[in-house]
Amino acid sequence: MKGATISTAALALAIALGAPAAQAAQPAKPDAGEQAFREVYREMVETDTSATSGDCSTLAQKVAERFRTAGFAENQITLFRDETYQLDGGVVVIMPGTSTKVKPMLLIGHLDVVSANPRHWNTDPFKLVEQDGVYYGRGTADMKGLDAIWVDTLLRFQTEGFKPKRTIKMALTCGHELSPRANGTEWLARHRPDLLEADFALGEGGGGVTDGHGKVVTQSIAVGEMTMANFDVETFSAGGPSAIPNYDNAISRMIDALQKVRSYRFPLHLNVTTRRYFAQAGVARGDAMGAAMVRLAADPGDKAAEAVVSSDPFYDPMLRTTCLTTLMHGGYVVTAIPQTAKATINCYIVPGESAAETRDALFSAIGDPKVIMTRVGRAAPELLPPVHDPRVLRPAEKMVASYYPGVQLVPAISLLATDAAYLAPLGIPTYGVPGLYLDPDGNEVHGHNEHMAVQSLLTARGLLHDLVKVYAMQE
Repeated sequence: MKGATISTAALALAIALGAPAAQAAQPAKPDAGEQAFREVYREMVETDTSATSGDCSTLAQKVAERFRTAGFAENQITLFRDETYQLDGGVVVIMPGTSTKVKPMLLIGHLDVVSANPRHWNTDPFKLVEQDGVYYGRGTADMKGLDAIWVDTLLRFQTEGFKPKRTIKMALTCGHELSPRANGTEWLARHRPDLLEADFALGEGGGGVTDGHGKVVTQSIAVGEMTMANFDVETFSAGGPSAIPNYDNAISRMIDALQKVRSYRFPLHLNVTTRRYFAQAGVARGDAMGAAMVRLAADPGDKAAEAVVSSDPFYDPMLRTTCLTTLMHGGYVVTAIPQTAKATINCYIVPGESAAETRDALFSAIGDPKVIMTRVGRAAPELLPPVHDPRVLRPAEKMVASYYPGVQLVPAISLLATDAAYLAPLGIPTYGVPGLYLDPDGNEVHGHNEHMAVQSLLTARGLLHDLVKVYAMQE
């Protein structure tokens, strides 16, 4: 989605719809560079890279060809893949810096997207359609917008003759979105860590939201993120003919278990970043919700404030670990007592808590020793939280102030679990960049009719080009 870029995590960074808002700075009139950028974006969206039917390797090759055409040497472009999964390829592009003293920076993104059924869309999900200032298509928001900006930024640097002091690396990988196969960032970290090694990385997880009417209310830079863990819950019974009913069967037992999962609330768990976020965002709101946010930041034991903040569906996940049943199936024939049932619970775990603790809490809440609960899926390494480094934060603050006058940049915890975790073993902290923004409806990321405002895309293109240039000239 782990997708931000802009990811769905940006929703958790919203301030009140009625909060003081600022209109995004208007971009310059379309020129040849902007048109070229739109074509990169179009090519990305219209190349199906979905987890079930897509081909990331083809898109990676298209990206590589753009850089060859722009004059990048072959030794600056690396196409890679786990040969077991030939459709899951990615690409790394390197623009060498002039300094031998400063470490490289890394731009990361995933090329794969969530699957899309055309029958459920108003437009073809794998055609970029522009209507009333909005782009529609799978990946428009998560996360081919940011991917296209990274590609465009390096191509623009090449055209401008820009010579960065700091080497700039860009890694576009595959395998993030629900893929049971290899994760490209993980593969690079294990087999080609030299291609990733950097002082810090910039990726998805940050961004902003509007008031629903085009005005940007807040922008955030992610300085940490949730950990994702999935658990299978299984129940069993002896079976038999349904004409002689056994009401304590696998499905009824599963229903009981999942009702308890639904009712269970993990305890409040704030950290330095989330407390700072609620304090700053609460003041900016200036309403009852904002006042509760400020009180909760000052005193996490304020139950009345917690109840108010928890009532917001996008603030609540910032307060605690959350788990939701996302898959289930059971039984085997319509006239038989179900012998087995299985459900999958998807959890986003706050920093400072573990998957094992989450599993134990769920199992205890279910309270049925006959239920079998197992962690499933890829387990990412423990995340390396980035520090509040002023060399990263201050340039981002200035850039947001320039492109979004009156909007404050607030460090925040991303609700998503991104590929940043796979950079942790290499000691690379990752920041989710500001720039792109979503509307309060979440732009239907991972749903039907995913979309992105053209204005969001173009403004972020300028902001991130300028921001990367600032970082690239640091020593």
